[in-house]
Amino acid sequence: MNPTILVVEDDPSIRDIFKTYLAGDGYEVVTAESYASALNIISNISLDTIISDARLADSSGLDILVTITDRKMICPVVMVTGYPDYELAAEAFRAGAFDYLVKPINASALLRSVRNALRHKSLLEEKFQLEVENERYRRHLEAIFSSLQDAVITVNTKMEVIAVNNATNNICDFSPGQILHKGFGEMQTDCKKACVKVLEETLETKSTIKEFRVECQRANRANQVVLLTGSPLLDDNGEFGGAVLVVRDVTRLSVLERELEERSHFHRIVGKSPYMQRIYRTIEDLSESETSVLITGESGTGKELVADALHYGSIRAGEPFIKVNCAALAENLLESELFGHVKGAFTGAVKDRKGRFEMADGGTIFLDEIGDISPIIQLKLLRFLQEKEFERVGDSVSLKVDVRVVAATNRVLTEKVQLGAFREDLFYRLKVVELSLPPLRERREDIPLLVEHFIERFNKRMKKDIDGVSGEVLDIFMEYPWSGNIRELEHAIEHAFVVCHDSTLAIRHLPPEIRGNNVAGAKGRGLAKTQAAEPQNILDILNETDWNKAKAARLLGISRPTLYQKIKAFKLSRPAS
Repeated sequence: MNPTILVVEDDPSIRDIFKTYLAGDGYEVVTAESYASALNIISNISLDTIISDARLADSSGLDILVTITDRKMICPVVMVTGYPDYELAAEAFRAGAFDYLVKPINASALLRSVRNALRHKSLLEEKFQLEVENERYRRHLEAIFSSLQDAVITVNTKMEVIAVNNATNNICDFSPGQILHKGFGEMQTDCKKACVKVLEETLETKSTIKEFRVECQRANRANQVVLLTGSPLLDDNGEFGGAVLVVRDVTRLSVLERELEERSHFHRIVGKSPYMQRIYRTIEDLSESETSVLITGESGTGKELVADALHYGSIRAGEPFIKVNCAALAENLLESELFGHVKGAFTGAVKDRKGRFEMADGGTIFLDEIGDISPIIQLKLLRFLQEKEFERVGDSVSLKVDVRVVAATNRVLTEKVQLGAFREDLFYRLKVVELSLPPLRERREDIPLLVEHFIERFNKRMKKDIDGVSGEVLDIFMEYPWSGNIRELEHAIEHAFVVCHDSTLAIRHLPPEIRGNNVAGAKGRGLAKTQAAEPQNILDILNETDWNKAKAARLLGISRPTLYQKIKAFKLSRPAS
């Protein structure tokens, strides 16, 4: 359909000339001799452009502009006048006129102005439509955002809250209005603010922190458990602009997991064996305790992850968490590192320096490899545990701090105590509660879970799409001694990822020492497989686990693909209920 043009002109001859010009160019033309008749047309006909004389007998063209603006019509207005009037022209443009023409007007000038006006109208309509769509999309997102059951809090790079949904009322006990446009770390709440640390780490690393499990400690929400996920906030250009925190209340699920003892993950620890379930419960029992904890176990068993869970699951989660590897520093450097020093205390001490205990004030300090500290450090640490005070190196002024001590060692400290290499009184101060982590060979049922965990991690890190390990690889993993424990398993899978260009990790992708174990242990594994392969034995285990094939495979000591093969080979089927 051709565009419709309204010509408003009180001079009949000019009105007819304009109509002739426009009709000749293919436009639909309607005319009006006054403002009143023009108003009637505007109210009843859809128009694309209006050409109006600036001065009419009953009004002016400016009144038409005002009418168009008031009615929010997308209809450009071209003003014409019999003589130049700069004040009138300026007023017309301020009122929204698209163009201003001075008579006499030839056909080319009029048609050029109309064509430009129609292009302008088209652009305005596209813009309007886009704004409508954006508004609809914004309202749709707002509706989704508001209806989410998880609390969602968005902050900018300065930790100022820029968006928050209504679920924070139910989960976090504060309304959006209480924190919107304020610093998130400055919110007034009685919780331990572990979520602040997750956001800070997300902003610092610009990477996702996925499902960090925290037990909230609040007077009116006893034992509330939440999962915290922090994700980078990117704008339309992919530029980093802040972070998004999602808080999911999993209290009921956590209770059920604890009752069923089937938790496969706890904080960042992976494992569902009975041994690990007991460790999870002990960590939870320590959540409100201030007591010192000693974590023992072989290298690579995950002692640092347990220390993380102890801090971030405690009432100190929102405070500093300071880690020190005691075996990495010489005695004099370690003393200064832990307790600080004053200027001139030793060569190179050019200024006062805070130690790690001062930095950890209010929070937790994790002393890794505690079994390697010297007698002098042992004495100073014992004094701190007894009196909560210490002196900086080279100073006589005692400093008091509130710090919880978590220590770890792969040494057998009782032997060092018997040999006089470790103070007995310090040993018992450190191990008020001891968490002893089992080696991987004593929790082999956790190996399939750990394998899945590391495959997921390395797929993301290396941008690959490996779906798992072959049955033969899992068989090797289940029997390998793992002297380096979980760390050795992680490195073995990382090695396999580097050399694998297939969709499944096979024996040829494993490190040589683990492939060698495949040959050395073939006879023993063959016997075990023969025993496990008995059809009745397999059927009994399947029935016992209610045909949960993953659990049955673990009990049989074989991989799931191998179990599927045996079910098919022996033609086993689930009994009719």
